[in-house]
Amino acid sequence: MKIIVDAMGGDNAPRSNVEGALEAVRELGLEVALVGRGDEILAVLRDMGMEEPPPGLEIVHTSEVVTMEDNAARVFREKKDSSLVVGLNLVKEGKGDAFVSAGSTGALLSSATFITGRIQKIRRAALAPVIPTAGGGSILIDCGATAAGTPEFLLQYAFMGSYYAEHILGRPEPRVGLLNIGTEEGKGTELQTETYALLKKADGEGRLHFVGNVEAREAVLGAVDVIVADGYTGNIFLKTLEGTALYLSQQMKGMFKKNPVTKFAALLVSGGIRDFKKLMDSREVGGTPLIGIARPVIKAHGSSDSYAIKNAIAQAAKFASSGIIESITANVEYMRLPAGKMEKEKI
Repeated sequence: MKIIVDAMGGDNAPRSNVEGALEAVRELGLEVALVGRGDEILAVLRDMGMEEPPPGLEIVHTSEVVTMEDNAARVFREKKDSSLVVGLNLVKEGKGDAFVSAGSTGALLSSATFITGRIQKIRRAALAPVIPTAGGGSILIDCGATAAGTPEFLLQYAFMGSYYAEHILGRPEPRVGLLNIGTEEGKGTELQTETYALLKKADGEGRLHFVGNVEAREAVLGAVDVIVADGYTGNIFLKTLEGTALYLSQQMKGMFKKNPVTKFAALLVSGGIRDFKKLMDSREVGGTPLIGIARPVIKAHGSSDSYAIKNAIAQAAKFASSGIIESITANVEYMRLPAGKMEKEKI
């Protein structure tokens, strides 16, 4: 399997991307094509004592780099020889099985939508990270790909998240919950109440295991395997969770450094502390898939180091071989509103 990696995307590019790609080749047995400025990629390899790429690692030279200042919606037109655009085209042409980038989320989403396209009849692609929960992790979909939502968007998110939880997390009958301010059926805005009715109908038909509304607190405690939200709400939920984890980590660190007694206590529970830090570390997952895109695309965190990039590549390989895209394609007709309702949505 060959994974295409945007060597120039991210805060620590190209070094972290080159090092992560090398780790993926050596440890995971994957083929990796690094797309970007060849001289800069080779410079990193020389710093590591290599005059040329080792077997399994390929360099695809491009002259342009997508920056955070670029207009995300126009990158695929204005920077056709960028590592982002060339990499996506390689995947589209079947010269790679998946694409990984730690670059601009907006540029990746718009370029992937234009170049590789969405799965036919999927209205919007969604960002779907695996977040740490008491239940061993849950899929949050969407967390910011599309800020505004419609009932049909959220219906499709629910199906796509369910397939992801089944194929990647190994949950045979994923519990799907709609993120809301209460568990009662009538809670929320018009978006939530209409979406609730659609998800309940899909559950009644045996196509989803919808367990109802879920509050943020219960979602973190593992009440569901798939947390469905519009991108705006999902992003706030995700950032709050990340901030809370960072705050708790800092507080624990300060608490254990107070005096010799607390330092000794830290030694006694060091294993548990390591496990907690690993659970909350986004580097362990590596990246977030763009679900709904017709080819496997993984968005790695902008601050990814080599370990995170290696894990993002591993995630891309797993996603590419999982059959998720095929499952969505085969069942897309069940994810759509009746024709009359669809027309109303467009007006």
